Amino acid sequence: MAVITGANQGIGAEIVRKFLTLGYKVAGIDLEVSNLDQLNDLTNDQCMWICANVTNRIDMTNVISQILDKFGRIDVLINNAGITRDALFHKMTVEEWQQVLEVNVTGGFHITQLCQAEMVKLGFGRIIFISSRSALGNRGQANYATSKAAVQGLTKTLAIELGKFGITVNAIAPGFIETDMTRSIAERTNQDWSEIVQTMKARAAVNRTGQPSDIAHVAAFFASPESSFITGQVLYVTGSPNT
Repeated sequence: MAVITGANQGIGAEIVRKFLTLGYKVAGIDLEVSNLDQLNDLTNDQCMWICANVTNRIDMTNVISQILDKFGRIDVLINNAGITRDALFHKMTVEEWQQVLEVNVTGGFHITQLCQAEMVKLGFGRIIFISSRSALGNRGQANYATSKAAVQGLTKTLAIELGKFGITVNAIAPGFIETDMTRSIAERTNQDWSEIVQTMKARAAVNRTGQPSDIAHVAAFFASPESSFITGQVLYVTGSPNT
């Protein structure tokens, strides 16, 4: 049984699809459900959708109760929920800084702490964080880069603490992935989307841009038995040897 945050669209929705095809029961969590009309084919006895705020501890506690009532256990957690509030550092507001850290780091803290308790009872678990290549630094993303670097530190620490309970913890750090979120960033900054795609394609060694399915495949691997001896790792999925 897999829990996926930020499941409404983009990478999260693709991970939901991937895990359902693999036979998992899935709980998709998101603050908004505006995209669920496109995911109706995924709504069945194997899948439940929950509208909730990952930054709200009470919300997350209720979410876990709902999931356990329906499915009885939690095997996999994929922390995908995240936001951007880009600005050059000298122009960044306190609110923009705090919002990104609250969702991208504290939100992951809440649901991970709740899920790991259930995994410890089972003696098994797979926790997967979605970080970013931006964790290495990216102009105009001091808040986002900091949050994604923090996620990597949390990944490595939890791997040490939870390994003895049969729980592995790993992170995926995507490069440029074509999603509604990356497109919206282009729109907010008045950049031509097609030019951005072509630029990113040219930068990638594999001569293409990343797709949500590229991340979903890696998430499936980290959740699988084949990855049982891998923990505390950050896999950069960027289409290039140089992250």
